[in-house]
Amino acid sequence: MNDFTGLVAAVTGGGAGIGLATAELLSERGARVAVLDLDTTSAPDYLAGITCDVTDRASVGRAVQDVASAFGGLDVLVNNAGISAVGTVEENGDEEWARVLDVNVTGMARVSAAALPLLRASAHAVIVNVASIAALNGLPQRALYSASKGAVLALTYAMATDHVGEGIRVNCVSPGTVHTGFVDRMLQKFPVPEQEKAALDARQATGRMVAPSEVAAAVAYLASPLSGSTTGTALDVDGGVTHLRVRRGS
Repeated sequence: MNDFTGLVAAVTGGGAGIGLATAELLSERGARVAVLDLDTTSAPDYLAGITCDVTDRASVGRAVQDVASAFGGLDVLVNNAGISAVGTVEENGDEEWARVLDVNVTGMARVSAAALPLLRASAHAVIVNVASIAALNGLPQRALYSASKGAVLALTYAMATDHVGEGIRVNCVSPGTVHTGFVDRMLQKFPVPEQEKAALDARQATGRMVAPSEVAAAVAYLASPLSGSTTGTALDVDGGVTHLRVRRGS
């Protein structure tokens, strides 16, 4: 499938995990892709690596301008950059709250704001935000992370409303727990990482964590020109966590 032929895409947090899987898939389907990240060394040569700190408005502005200079415009923005947090509201301090919200929420707003002038010039303009099932499901010890992703969900709907009249579609994908290096690092914060991993696998009705490639496929669907009537939509890729209640064993 070459539905992205002739289009330019930028993926924040594209140096690894979901972001890298998404960048690779969009490229395979015809897009010219820029990976925006603090570290782009893991991205293959056919992806344009551009250094970007989503917590720094000047860095974001330079990165988006670099995309425009390299490719002449921008059609697809995937806001994927994000960080994790483990703990209850008692266990996360003010500095951690500020850091996570700055990356996960305000970072998306910064990049989107910088990209909007380019997107307005596109005949096919779309933003896909990466939210999480944590936005709508009470997960243990994820108070801060859940709050940030709840904000991403609300931000998606607000942006979709604000920009639909400009021909810019805005959607989000809400993954369940995805088995990436991001999750592996989070697991190391638990006393018994292997036990926590088994619990994460079991939480999905499918019995396993979500693969990065599965989230990438959902992002590509939402971003594709073939989905021109899909806007203001949150697509769950969660192994059934949100809606299925499966009885296991007898």
